[in-house]
Amino acid sequence: EGLGENLSTEDFAKRLWGDSFYDTSTRTFHTKSRDCQQPGTERTFCTFVLEPLYKIYTACLAENETDVSKLLRSVGVLLSRDQLRSSARPLLRAALTRFFGSASGGFVDMVTKHIPCPASAARGKVTRCYSGPMDSPIAFAMIKCDPRGPLMIHCVKLYASPDGQSFSTLGRIYSGTVRPGDQVRVLGEGYSPDDDEDMAVATVSAVSIPRGRSRTEVTMAKAGNWVLLEGVDSNISKTATITAAPNDPAVSVDEQDEAHIFAPLKFSQAGGESVVKLAVEPLNPAELPKMVEGLRRISKAYPMARTRVEESGEHVLFGTGELYLDCVMHDLRHVYSDIEVKVADPVVGFRETVSETSSLKCFAETANKRNKLTLIAEPLDDGLAEKLESGKVNIDWDNKKLGRFFQTKYDWDLLSSRSVWAFGSSPTHGTNLLMDDTLPSEVDKMLLNTCKQSIVQGFQWATREGPLCEEPVRGTKIKILDAILADKPIHRGGGQMIPTARRTVHSSLLTATPRLLEPVYRLQIQCPGEIVESIQPVLTKRRGHIVQDKPISGSTLYSLRGFLPVLDSFGFETDLRTFTQGQAMVHSVFDHWQVVPGDPLDKNVILHPLEPSPPGVLARELLVKTRRRKGLSEDVSTSKFFDEGMKEHLAGEADMEEVEQ
Repeated sequence: EGLGENLSTEDFAKRLWGDSFYDTSTRTFHTKSRDCQQPGTERTFCTFVLEPLYKIYTACLAENETDVSKLLRSVGVLLSRDQLRSSARPLLRAALTRFFGSASGGFVDMVTKHIPCPASAARGKVTRCYSGPMDSPIAFAMIKCDPRGPLMIHCVKLYASPDGQSFSTLGRIYSGTVRPGDQVRVLGEGYSPDDDEDMAVATVSAVSIPRGRSRTEVTMAKAGNWVLLEGVDSNISKTATITAAPNDPAVSVDEQDEAHIFAPLKFSQAGGESVVKLAVEPLNPAELPKMVEGLRRISKAYPMARTRVEESGEHVLFGTGELYLDCVMHDLRHVYSDIEVKVADPVVGFRETVSETSSLKCFAETANKRNKLTLIAEPLDDGLAEKLESGKVNIDWDNKKLGRFFQTKYDWDLLSSRSVWAFGSSPTHGTNLLMDDTLPSEVDKMLLNTCKQSIVQGFQWATREGPLCEEPVRGTKIKILDAILADKPIHRGGGQMIPTARRTVHSSLLTATPRLLEPVYRLQIQCPGEIVESIQPVLTKRRGHIVQDKPISGSTLYSLRGFLPVLDSFGFETDLRTFTQGQAMVHSVFDHWQVVPGDPLDKNVILHPLEPSPPGVLARELLVKTRRRKGLSEDVSTSKFFDEGMKEHLAGEADMEEVEQ
């Protein structure tokens, strides 16, 4: 009885993987080698895949033409005489191509088998990516992948032209049809139906289908296709949503107004954040406009690159690591601006947080002395900042759903769980919470709600630039304890409330034992087993450590997992390869934030220039250096964040402590 007569191709393919052994004497499969009567039986993958491959490879390299032809004919590979007489490389390529088939055919087969068609995958993609309601006509058209529906294109990447002067926009058409010459609306990442500032009208100059290194221009493209669009990139920074223009007769005014954007892309596998900073300036100051334009193009071309201008006028480039920024600087110098650029030493971005509840109730009055806010700051619950950042909590949920989340996950009481006002600094993915902890018997809630938007804006401004060194705030909970507000709306407008809310948030953070957070890389190191122990000292010198080491099955290598502060990671890969003579390979990606050891506000610390600081005073050193680099005073000035009444209150408490002592 033959092997293929009672075993289908699909069943045989399943037995090619894992612990499966074929006993040639009994013509049966077993899960353990000792169950086979034939001694030394190997796995079916080795018997039916690797051994034939090794035989073909050996024959093509070492044997003569007659033996090669005989062996290849036995496995169904027929080659011409010229191919059999060719050198080893062309002969091997021809034999394996006939044996396995062309590489493109296998790839296409895999795509058609495992990737669903656009029509069947549309519902899942729209649910994950679209930020608008799922019961709208636009959402229904996208779920149906309707080519006659309103135009909706999700633009995810910008590809630069060879001269670096223009960009082609890669996007997926979810519904509708696009043609060259169409007028479209380009909705940026900051667009919403209530705020259309980040919106522009553009004309599609060309539509093409990407085909690897080349592209094919087409006269139209329908829903379900990936396309490259020309002429719409000028108003796109990272990602965008393209919809029909206002004058499109196929789309009603209501449908145009209710169009939402696709959510900006997240890169969780790459850490999700760019934490390494590089200050750049042109060698020739007259070429500053060229560099600024080059930085704008860099921001378009690299999805995780960000640029920022500090208050001192310094241009800062954010990236994920050394190699990433090295590629960015090469393109900035040679592709996008063609100028000489000077760079400073790389530094890292920090975050500010608190470790305790505010030691006293912090209050501040508005400039007209008619309003007063009282706040305190607390650290967030463990793990909550990560959930807020990943978007697992939505501030737009109704009060019951939002309250149920905080009650069940973090044991908040009913009042606190339903009093969350806003996230900060990002309105949707901020890692800080603003909560209304006032009582209706003490504060007029109707009056307070009229100032809610201004207080939220002040809170988000404060958490975007913290009080220590103007770095973003992370993992804090700001509670409004009391609010005295003027009766007339003109006396409690945004010009009065926003700066006061910001100042009060900063003062509450400074009285809650503030701390600095630094980014930490997760390391994946592969090396031979005999040098595992010698890698730990290299990491220890840089404040890193190894948390796991395990052998890689089927090889002599070990896989190490560890953590290393990004601040001490510069040059680590070079040092590791030098120390191990090239035997170790490391892959690093941003993993989490950790508290920098030491008190950043400890003025008793004496910093010695050109000397490394001990770990206990590292936070103070980083604070001073960061403030110097940004052009700020070395110490955090309390007069900037505390009102006169607050200063008098603090001075009174200090006097009371002296009397008690």
